[in-house]
Amino acid sequence: MDTALTLTTDMKLVLGLVGFTMVMFLFERIRADVVALVVLVLLGLTGLVAPEDLFGGFSGNAVISIIATMVLGAGLDRTGALNRLAGWLLRRARGVEQRLLLLTSAVAGLNSSFMQNPSVMALYMPVASRLSSRTGLPLSRFLLPVAVAIVMGGGLTMVGNSPLILLNDLLVSANANLPSGMATLEPLRMFAPLPIGLALLGAGLLYFRFYGDRVLAQLDVDRGVTPARTESYFAQAYGIEGDVYELTVTADSPLVGMSLGEAEALHGAPLLLALKTGNEARLAPPADARIWVGSVLGAMGPRQQVADFAQNNFLRMSSRLRTFGDLFNPSRAGIAEAVVPPTSNYIGKTQAELQLRKRFGISLLAVYRDKQVLRENVRHLPLRAGDMLVLHGIWQDLAQAAEEKDFVVVTDYPKGEQRPHKFKMAMGIFAVTMLLALSARIPVPVALMTGVAAMLVGGVLHIDEAYAAINWRTVFLMACLIPLGWAMDSSGAAAWVAGHTIEQLPEGMPVWVLQVAVGLLTTVFSLVISHVGATIVMVPMAINLALAAGGNPTAFALVVALSASNNLVTASNPVISMITGPAAYQPRDLWRVGGPLSLIYLAIVVIAVNLMF
Repeated sequence: MDTALTLTTDMKLVLGLVGFTMVMFLFERIRADVVALVVLVLLGLTGLVAPEDLFGGFSGNAVISIIATMVLGAGLDRTGALNRLAGWLLRRARGVEQRLLLLTSAVAGLNSSFMQNPSVMALYMPVASRLSSRTGLPLSRFLLPVAVAIVMGGGLTMVGNSPLILLNDLLVSANANLPSGMATLEPLRMFAPLPIGLALLGAGLLYFRFYGDRVLAQLDVDRGVTPARTESYFAQAYGIEGDVYELTVTADSPLVGMSLGEAEALHGAPLLLALKTGNEARLAPPADARIWVGSVLGAMGPRQQVADFAQNNFLRMSSRLRTFGDLFNPSRAGIAEAVVPPTSNYIGKTQAELQLRKRFGISLLAVYRDKQVLRENVRHLPLRAGDMLVLHGIWQDLAQAAEEKDFVVVTDYPKGEQRPHKFKMAMGIFAVTMLLALSARIPVPVALMTGVAAMLVGGVLHIDEAYAAINWRTVFLMACLIPLGWAMDSSGAAAWVAGHTIEQLPEGMPVWVLQVAVGLLTTVFSLVISHVGATIVMVPMAINLALAAGGNPTAFALVVALSASNNLVTASNPVISMITGPAAYQPRDLWRVGGPLSLIYLAIVVIAVNLMF
């Protein structure tokens, strides 16, 4: 490569825009997506990118792939796949803390190989919360290991994170500016980085197994709250605790012929939240619903209390939810708090008069009033303004009831319709999508969009829900910055920086040392201008640096794409920013745990890339 390139006006403009972008991202006076738009406009006004190419980033394969992975992830979320996973993890762990932490992190890392990292973290936060509440382990013991596994698992496939999705587009665009006679850079296949991703994920799991978890246990970080109301919260605040059991009514049971309200009034009765008679199963059945031989009750309470009630009333007890599995799926139903405002029509009325179960399908479990929890005979308790109601029901029914403004729900809960009955269809569509993506005959964006179309046609998602699932800020940021990478390459700015860098280095320096330097620089850039910005700026420079040093351009570019996600210590990584609040991690905690791991990450990337290339 010619290291005597003259610094032209176009090069100065491009480097100036890179500097402007870094400064604006660093000080955050203007939102990152707005900065990216300004950069895009300036690229057009200065003529650094041709008008016909300026908006090409919006239709690029990288942007389409990111949109598709966001929608596919939303489809899996709607079916309650992650809640089923939480139950599976608990069963497999068998009460062993280390096994639970290891399994949760490993599965989260594998999930991140086909979904955007922030989306996976958003799905796993309630899973971690649920596991924390059921085991009593601090939330801080779960979130950081899971977040690290998600970041590292993103390196398993070419759609696992934004930098890797961008990489193929940047490799293809770099071909236009390669020296004559140079072999064309080929896009990497779907599972090209799999060995590296497995090594990273394995290292992360081992790190927390032997070192990181002990450090977390020593840190005073259990100061946060779970990201959603959990069973432990309601047990502590209202005395509502225990799991859900199914009670089948036998011919000898005294409950036969009773109404549900009469059964609830029996001494020692647990919370009766569901009833199946004949072929009809419903949550929050009305008090006048009759119980017959063969009816199944959904009872919530401590195991011993439910067992005693079952024995006294000749009921068959089962802890496995065969009848009510979908109804009690936490993604579909659960417990929430609501406040009665002074303008409510509920004031002075009882639950029996309001018929909450018959009208809305929600059960009143307790009332918090004047620092007292009222649970006895709550059906006949006249409500007052300011009462805190503890309700159980299907989230969609709760949202419908809240529309009348007679109570205000203060618990965060899923507002959208959940479709656990579409679980098998969603998993089948996803499996076929991944098989199509593996095929060399079908481009990855086409394969992913095929899965999106199938989920929409199959009713797993509605089109408006698909639109809502897309993080347009991320899409806009990427699409606007992609032309900056093109300009770095086409203007010669990347070649100029690479050439002058080589001139300053000692002659005969090993290629792997340059890769370490490139990885470190990319990591630093990712702390300042995000992992997307770091990838777009550094890939053209890394390719030109490889050409100047006689290295493999694809290997150098892959080091950049993987190193762009090597931010385990600051909130500039979207995944880390999502967990710092709920787990109350302090910056020093993240540096103490994540700092050594970042060095391990870089070492694995450089070694693995050199072994592969």
